[in-house]
This record gives sequence, structure tokens and C-alpha cells, in this order.
Amino acid sequence: MPFWFELLLSVLILLGTILVLIGSWGMVKLPDFYTRLHGPTKASTLGAGLVLIASALYFSQKTGQISLHEILITLFLFITAPISAHLMAKAALHLKLKTVKK
Repeated sequence: MPFWFELLLSVLILLGTILVLIGSWGMVKLPDFYTRLHGPTKASTLGAGLVLIASALYFSQKTGQISLHEILITLFLFITAPISAHLMAKAALHLKLKTVKK
């Protein structure tokens, strides 16, 4: 495996794990439900997507065929995360959850 390819995979995995960590940290530290939605739906989705893309590239290069499993998981993740966040926000608005005033 060429060095530049290993470096690309390493960068994708490191960026992905950093984004997942930031999303998780935001979910713990942010004050109310509405702001906590942004952590897992924005940063964690992109972070998990980067790790899955790195995995797809690695296994595609290793086997010589396109790795569809990781691509389908990434596609499913990018489709379902915003929809589920939208539905949770609508449910929170329906239940009239309070926000934290600064």
C-alpha cells in the first residue's frame, strides 16, 4: 500500500474521530435539548461518515473491488440522521420543552 494512501486514510480516521468526540462533548456540555441536537446530528454524523469512507477506501484497495457495504452505511447515515433530528425537534416543540435563557 503506498505511503500517501496510508496517510490519507490516517487523516480521514483522525478527523472523523475528532469530529465524533466534539459531537459527543457537545451533547454533554450544551444546556438544553434543542442545542444538544446539533452535536450528534452535525459533527458526529460527519465524523462517522469520514471513518466509513476511510474504511471503504481501505477495503476497496485491499480487495480490488468497490466496497459497497461502507458506502451504503454512509448513505443511510447521511439520510437518516437529519430526518431523525428533525422529528425529535418537532416532538420537542409539540411537548413545549423549555429552552435555557442566557
